[in-house]
Amino acid sequence: MAMPGVCLNIGRPYPPSRFGLALTAVALLASGCMVGPDFQRPKAQLAGQWMETGTPTVDTHHRQDRDWWLSLKDPVLSNLIGLARRQNLSLRSVGVRVLQARAQLGIAIGELYPQQQQLSTSINYNRIPISVPYNVVGNNYWQAAFGAQAGWEIDLWGKLRRGIESADAVFLASVANYDDVLVTLTGDAASIYVKIRTIETQLAIARENVVRQRQALAIAQARFAGGVVTKRDVYQAENVLGSTEASIPQLELQRRQATNALSVLLGMPPDPLDGLLAGSTGIPVAPETLAVGIPADLLRRRPDIRQAELNAAAQCAQIGFAKGDLLPAFYLVGNVGTLSTDIGKASLSKLFSAGTLAYSVGPQVTWNILNYGQITNNVRVQDAKFQALLVEYQNTVLKAQQEVEDGIAEFGQSRLEVGFLQKSVEAAKGAMDIALLQYKDGVADFTTVLNAEENLYKAQNNLATAQGQIPLGLINSTLAFF
Repeated sequence: MAMPGVCLNIGRPYPPSRFGLALTAVALLASGCMVGPDFQRPKAQLAGQWMETGTPTVDTHHRQDRDWWLSLKDPVLSNLIGLARRQNLSLRSVGVRVLQARAQLGIAIGELYPQQQQLSTSINYNRIPISVPYNVVGNNYWQAAFGAQAGWEIDLWGKLRRGIESADAVFLASVANYDDVLVTLTGDAASIYVKIRTIETQLAIARENVVRQRQALAIAQARFAGGVVTKRDVYQAENVLGSTEASIPQLELQRRQATNALSVLLGMPPDPLDGLLAGSTGIPVAPETLAVGIPADLLRRRPDIRQAELNAAAQCAQIGFAKGDLLPAFYLVGNVGTLSTDIGKASLSKLFSAGTLAYSVGPQVTWNILNYGQITNNVRVQDAKFQALLVEYQNTVLKAQQEVEDGIAEFGQSRLEVGFLQKSVEAAKGAMDIALLQYKDGVADFTTVLNAEENLYKAQNNLATAQGQIPLGLINSTLAFF
């Protein structure tokens, strides 16, 4: 960036008033100068439309509302999300870091004002050696002093303003990080809740099949007692029943682990959460369509993309801050104070009289000429960090699109899967009923019943899993937008 030429005759001092006017004029002339590059949003590859655009489950004309969980119409879920947002400890920790970044911004802004501001006062009892030639008034005396000092580095090249620019971007990035953690927390709470409801559905299915399989076992035992079949039918029935019963403790364990994880998200010790989970049953039902908008919306709505952009902006300003060390620094330094003693006719009480006043004011210039190699390499270091953050930003945009596409596909394909599995469950129930009747009548062997039982349990379990994937697809795709 071209900068206006500045020439200060340091060897020829100005009177204070003239120098102040001249320095102010120079500062005003250079006020528009900012050393280092100005940040611009980096380019990133964005798809023109989603791959699922045009399918019945995707709505590209609308974007999902920020309170997206309300579309699941589950009051228990809404209450849990509210509690998590109020009580989660990780979110509080990130919030404190936002306050820290804001305080750092205040420190950076303070650098525009006199950086050195100091008041001092002292009173000393002194003894001068008798052997000192100029000691003609006695060797013991009191001395009192009061003074003030101020030093101001004039931001002629915009170095300090680049520091403020960097701190401001860091502060905004911390806010974006808070939003990102909030979005993740909301999604985690909703996902765990859906998982809990899915496990509860699977538990109900397992218990229902246990009842059915016990009935089949009773039939096999009765036929064995009547001498119609061998003990093999009884053993096979007990084998299938035991396997189904064994799935219940495993599902109970999964539910307990899920409620423990949800408790921690709520900022509380692990708990069954029976009171908080009461009031709703079954897997939440997602709407028929998914409002996804267009890919360009991601740049405005995703907090992690905003954070990546702001991190790059903060680092870009650091390049200018480092370049400022290549240029001379101009300071205005002033001292004012009073000094009094009790030597001779003097008195400490005259500390604030006109005769004890002393002051000095003038410019200073420092220039790290001999450190140019180190400073230049520091500029290169800051630029390399900036280039890495640009690549990270572009990668964040790509990953965001991947997450949206994955969520959309999960939502749409899970709906198709549920439709097929519902037909599968209906067919498996029909086969089970027929197999049991045929076994009672002696038309079919017990192996047919066992196969029917296993097929029915598997189909019902797969259906419950697929039904849970639909709201999870909604959650994942929606989170990818915020």
